[in-house]
Amino acid sequence: MLLDENPLTVNNQVVYAEGVPFSSFGMATSTWTRRHILSLADFTPSEYNTVLQTAVSFQEVLSRRTKKVPTLQGLVVTNLFFESSTRTRSSFELAAKRLSADILNFAPGTSSLTKGETILDTAKTYLAMGTDMMVIRHKEAGVPQAIAAEMDRLDVKVGVLNAGDGQHEHPSQALLDLFTICTLLDPERPQLSLLEGKKIAIVGDVLHSRVARSNIWSLTASGAEVHLAGPPTLLPKWFREFAKGKELGVRLPRASADGSQESEDREGRGDGEDWGEIQNSKFGSVFGELTRAADSPEAKIPFGSTQASQSVSRRGEQNSPTSQSSIPYPPLVRKLFLHWHLEPALKDADYVMTLRLQKERMTSHLLPSLREYHQLFGITRDRLNLCQPNVKVLHPGPVNRGVEISSDLMDDPQFSLISQQVTSGVAVRMALLYLMGVSRGL
Repeated sequence: MLLDENPLTVNNQVVYAEGVPFSSFGMATSTWTRRHILSLADFTPSEYNTVLQTAVSFQEVLSRRTKKVPTLQGLVVTNLFFESSTRTRSSFELAAKRLSADILNFAPGTSSLTKGETILDTAKTYLAMGTDMMVIRHKEAGVPQAIAAEMDRLDVKVGVLNAGDGQHEHPSQALLDLFTICTLLDPERPQLSLLEGKKIAIVGDVLHSRVARSNIWSLTASGAEVHLAGPPTLLPKWFREFAKGKELGVRLPRASADGSQESEDREGRGDGEDWGEIQNSKFGSVFGELTRAADSPEAKIPFGSTQASQSVSRRGEQNSPTSQSSIPYPPLVRKLFLHWHLEPALKDADYVMTLRLQKERMTSHLLPSLREYHQLFGITRDRLNLCQPNVKVLHPGPVNRGVEISSDLMDDPQFSLISQQVTSGVAVRMALLYLMGVSRGL
């Protein structure tokens, strides 16, 4: 099928060349009701699959000579980036242009923020100009949610997409990571279930990473085992609460009488919670104190690969413009494990995602040196020998070469999916903008 920029209309349905209707883009998009995309914490399996399948359609569009379709023609997409960005901002801008939307780009340094204007007033200024969707990034968590709440209060059909807020979430990055992996497994029909039973290691600065938080939600929803690894200062013991939903106030079911929800699973891969001291480490007193604190009895909770993860039920089933339909889904069994040693996390891993050290967010001295971090947690060819033979490596970028990952490994197409992640970003963000348009009645 070829896509024309000037489609015909047959029986009130947009039709492109060779008679293919526009409704063929994506699958089950008619059920998409989520106006805002702010977090993946309450995404349903159906929503994940809709995004994946819609992105495949747009990936096919991007492979053609004519890469532009008129799906968002006449709509205005505003990129409100209060924080620096290369990949996310550029791919959202390109995605909107490929969908024929009009683009407004905001630069905080040359805006009225320097004159005292508030963020909400800035957003309402763009609303008055006729914006239909806002893509928002900010260094503080909660800014996209605040703007979305204001749009809802004003009862306008403006959709808000979180492009990264502080240490909270980065939904589109996690979705493109999911798409990159799933299309590797099945290029034509990527779906969430393809990752069931896979082991995925996320290594590095988990504490400051909004990408890690969003990936935890998406990857554990697929049934994959997600193993977090990092030094104690970047992977504190309280992070175990995240998978239980307590960070977002998600209600947990009680264990059954036979203890099945908290039963031991000693046959799982890895060595479980890595609460022991870091051997042969020069990580100093801060690391040592955290490690010793984690050895206390109260730290030995049933979490990690020595215990089965607890089922998570979630809110968000109410009928509102910002939530998906209230179709009941069974509680997800989220398998999340913590390690303070790298080796157990990498053992038999199918995929390894390494995270950037976010030094700009570190308010205290959390690492002795970058060199030591690389020695203990850097991903190298030798360390990949612990993984599955066909292991693949991901990184959300930007990359500190020679710190989180060795430079030669990053550029090796046999292992690295980093370039594919960037490419996937345009198709996935086209899908998200399109689906947000569906929710407002394209």
